[in-house]
Amino acid sequence: MHNKQYNIDKLYEAVAEKGPVCVGLDTAVEYVPVSARRGAARDADAVFDYNRALIEACGDVAACFKVQIAYYEELGLAGLEVYAKTLKFIRECGGLVIADIKRGDIADTALRYARAHFEGDFEADFVTLSPYMGMDSIEPWLAYVETKGKGAFVLMRTSNKGMRDFEYLRLQTGGQLYDAVGDKLAVLAERCIGRYAYGAFGAVLGCTEREEAARIREQRKNLFFLIPGYGAQGGAAADAALLLRNGNGGVVNASRSILKAWMNCASSADPGLEQAASAARDAAIKMRDAIRVAVTRTSEVAATGTAQ
Repeated sequence: MHNKQYNIDKLYEAVAEKGPVCVGLDTAVEYVPVSARRGAARDADAVFDYNRALIEACGDVAACFKVQIAYYEELGLAGLEVYAKTLKFIRECGGLVIADIKRGDIADTALRYARAHFEGDFEADFVTLSPYMGMDSIEPWLAYVETKGKGAFVLMRTSNKGMRDFEYLRLQTGGQLYDAVGDKLAVLAERCIGRYAYGAFGAVLGCTEREEAARIREQRKNLFFLIPGYGAQGGAAADAALLLRNGNGGVVNASRSILKAWMNCASSADPGLEQAASAARDAAIKMRDAIRVAVTRTSEVAATGTAQ
């Protein structure tokens, strides 16, 4: 039925094979071991060396990688060079990459953004988008679904404290603002539905509000979720599991808890890149396994009807 494979299909298959962990390469210079920084000509080079070590170490346990552009922009032109090299290296290794850019402009400006991040030096498999200028801020990106199989995750309900400033505003028609975003995305998803019944464009859905998770997951069957909030922001495996469907239908992002895992290793206060990458891998495996256990428990609870 679906002859074309979208990137969202590839992501579904990666989750089925490796688990739902998304490793966030929000790589600040201070997250890189001091010895690696000393050995690099520039801070930007140290960041890339660390990224490369983590990608190689975590490639078989991470469904995808998310690269937040701000951490590279702050390093100037050298940082953007490293950003491009990081995206390219992930894709050359056979991985999937989400460019966390949160663009949200309209018309020709949006088209230029789409060309910048779905073609050329900054090409990624997915991007993050903000919908708050309206759905015409999303439209220019859609051409790349059909031509290149690209995908996006649109901000729906995030995981930060300030989400309640706007996302939770009550609508006269009922529900909250994030529900209205979800309604629009669900319609959009049907225009580019993949072979696993998820739209090529999914939603960013934080895992820090557990009481709403089961309802949202049930309502949004055709939306694949990018799930932030795990770890440093307070979300737990049990919270993330509620936003998955049989362990799939979403990826759970963790950045600092993986990038800085070496800082918790008693064996060395200043490890080499290989040791630091090994600590990151161990953290990713621990996270994956915790989510899998939580998914099993969630399924058992659903089957028995026992309250969590």
